[in-house]
Amino acid sequence: MGSTKQQAVLDRIEEDLHAVLLVGPQADERVVPAALLPADTKPGSWLRIATDEAGQMMITLDAEETERVRKRIQDKLQRLRQRGRKLGP
Repeated sequence: MGSTKQQAVLDRIEEDLHAVLLVGPQADERVVPAALLPADTKPGSWLRIATDEAGQMMITLDAEETERVRKRIQDKLQRLRQRGRKLGP
């Protein structure tokens, strides 16, 4: 079968034990042990998930994607704020 690689975003951590990930383009919810997450991972962090033939999962932080999405959201918020100022009271 071979190994698989997927992209995911950390949605939340529950009770410091379980990490809820939204995986792939369909944002399928998957719960994994929080201990598998890399250090400094927080909600909104993008991750790469690799699963080998034995089913072992390795999760790494995708810092570039996390920053790209963060910047895109900041830009959208800035445009919305500017649009709100133009409309005025």
